[in-house]
Amino acid sequence: MSDEKNLGDDLNDMLGDAKDGAKKAAGEAKQSASEFSKGASEVLDAENKKLVAGVVAILIGSLGIHKFILGYTKEGIIQIVATFVTCGIAGIIPFIEGIIYLTKSDEEFYNTYQVGKKGWF
Repeated sequence: MSDEKNLGDDLNDMLGDAKDGAKKAAGEAKQSASEFSKGASEVLDAENKKLVAGVVAILIGSLGIHKFILGYTKEGIIQIVATFVTCGIAGIIPFIEGIIYLTKSDEEFYNTYQVGKKGWF
């Protein structure tokens, strides 16, 4: 009986340790997610979105995501529809836009696309 009691106590201790470990891991995961969220928010809420918009336009521009990042909802929807209707050929436009975004100076990009709200090229 004594061995069974010791075994039961050992199992309860291990279970308690597992619960503590799980709580610690959950806390660390929440902290990491919070830090990631803050970092992503800073990037997307930054005054100048040149780098994010340029890279997204080059990599997955046919989805119009770069337009949504810059606040151009109508143009983003047009880009998605144009890409779908032309079977992807309209995906060349955002690739060119991405290159244009990245080659402009920060000030010129900001004045043209964020202040001036120039939707295309």
